[in-house]
Amino acid sequence: MWKGRFTGQTAQIVQRFTQSLDLDWRLAAYDIRGSIAHARMLRSVGLLTDDEERRIETGLLEIGTEIASGTLVPTQELEDVHMNIESRLIEKIGPAGAKLHTGRSRNDQVAVTVRLFLRDQLLGMAEDMEALLSALLRLAERHRLTVIPGYTHLQQAQPVSFGHYLMAHFTAFSRDYDRLFYALRSLNECPLGAGALAGSTLPLDRHFTAAELGFPSPTRNSLDTVAQRDYMLDYHSFASLFAVHCSRLCEDFILYSSQEFGWLLLPDSFCTGSSMMPQKKNADVLELLRGKTGQIVGHQMDLYVTLKGLPMTYDRDLQEDKRGLWASLATVSDMIHALTALLCEVDVNEERAAAGMADGLILATDVAEELVRRGIPFREAHEKVGHLVKECLARGKGLFDLSREEWAELLPELDGDLLGNLSIHAAVERRKTFGGTGFDQVAEQIRYGVAAVEEAKERRERYAADLPVIE
Repeated sequence: MWKGRFTGQTAQIVQRFTQSLDLDWRLAAYDIRGSIAHARMLRSVGLLTDDEERRIETGLLEIGTEIASGTLVPTQELEDVHMNIESRLIEKIGPAGAKLHTGRSRNDQVAVTVRLFLRDQLLGMAEDMEALLSALLRLAERHRLTVIPGYTHLQQAQPVSFGHYLMAHFTAFSRDYDRLFYALRSLNECPLGAGALAGSTLPLDRHFTAAELGFPSPTRNSLDTVAQRDYMLDYHSFASLFAVHCSRLCEDFILYSSQEFGWLLLPDSFCTGSSMMPQKKNADVLELLRGKTGQIVGHQMDLYVTLKGLPMTYDRDLQEDKRGLWASLATVSDMIHALTALLCEVDVNEERAAAGMADGLILATDVAEELVRRGIPFREAHEKVGHLVKECLARGKGLFDLSREEWAELLPELDGDLLGNLSIHAAVERRKTFGGTGFDQVAEQIRYGVAAVEEAKERRERYAADLPVIE
């Protein structure tokens, strides 16, 4: 493609080292889609005749069929998907095929091809995220009235609804969904027409091409167009935070399903055994979900490091931007599917959860707040209940084990009338502050979540409905 400038042939080792077919051959259908839009624009501004454009478009569609069937095998000598397709087009239709690259560089060509590909990928991922969010909602509704220990510092803190716990993860994943949709919006400009870096002296109609490909507008600065990969980083930002949130949920599930906790029940179909120890039930799926998070965060950092020292505008380093992107897309997709399927089968051993709170010490905050209701400053109430807990530990008793006389001795301010109201279930039910763990509040969170997922689905469908289909 550049033989006019050079006197020698490209060394074979250079051909192997610089080729990108292992990365970009999967983009063939999107390259063809972009090329058809470019050809139609060239015809509209008089740079192609109707017959030339028709032959180019027909040839490209035939090449697409050849690629899909496997009859067209790319060659390393042609370096990448773009040149393999263009070479085949010229072979099929002659000189008219050589006009396709008029007013276009591989710099803006690859930029639009990747955006088209990533747009489809992210739309599919958004639909998968909706399924994950819906699975969390169903599980939260099923366990809205299930009470489990809530933890800070991995120590029992206060009782909570398991539905409330699940809605915490729903809320985090909902933010991830918004980041995913932001990534979709950030790629929604058309690079075609930016050329190698400076645009073109030819009368290209960039708005025509953008409309053909379903972009609201062309990019605004040709230099930035070929230099930036912000839209990829926006995806990686979503992916990294999603993976972190996924990893935290998995860590909880691994702990809560262990014998030491024992109240979370994992399905056998998502666990494995030991090659040596017959009794083992290992949470391998959860551990792998947790383990893959490092890869996802690493792909984001990989691109950051690649970009940080690049001079304007295009540099060959950017060819490597796709390696981490492809790996991240595949891994995140697998993570979403695996977690969604697992959530459909998770359950809770309510008796085991209750047994872990049997001493009632998890209600110490409730006792302190009852003192506050009786006019005692909170810091004083906190100290008094701290002494109460210390005395319970010294006597080998829990709060539920104390007699009326002991309550009167240790906390005379209560007049011994707290006993009837001191229960794990009531403690959860009373937490009616907005966003709290009270059962009614959890029901409201679930209702909001259902509406939010439906709104997200409608937003995605509207976005997809505005995309044209090139026929």
